[in-house]
Amino acid sequence: MKSRSSVHLADFGLRYVVSFMFSVMVIYGLYVHIHGDYSPGGGFQGGVIVASAVVLYAMTFGDSVTRGVLPCLLTVGAIGLLIYISTGLTSTFLGESFLSYVFRVYDTVTEQKLGVFLVELGVGLTVCSSVASMYFDFASWKNDIN
Repeated sequence: MKSRSSVHLADFGLRYVVSFMFSVMVIYGLYVHIHGDYSPGGGFQGGVIVASAVVLYAMTFGDSVTRGVLPCLLTVGAIGLLIYISTGLTSTFLGESFLSYVFRVYDTVTEQKLGVFLVELGVGLTVCSSVASMYFDFASWKNDIN
């Protein structure tokens, strides 16, 4: 049987490592998202990496600590969906196909890059929100059963 001090020390070590890894995972998720149009990656992968950082933090420090971010996550998901849809509808209102990335402001290459970035931003925000919300939903089942 482990002594009380060794359990406290292991808990402290885990919390220290996770608090460091949280920031590293969020920065890496943003890196994958931003460089997604130049290399493999993008909004979906970056969103999942950031959501996994939120889930890891919630599993380590407890759901009660992170449950306060749930309304914020739902808002972030709605904003991501709004960015995605408004990027596509902007092209449609200008007489082009949905998500053709035509804004008639810049040259074609700049419009394409801007359009891809906005779509990937919307996807990343929505995926991050959805994956983290799924974790909180599954974690709340534990409390409903007891």
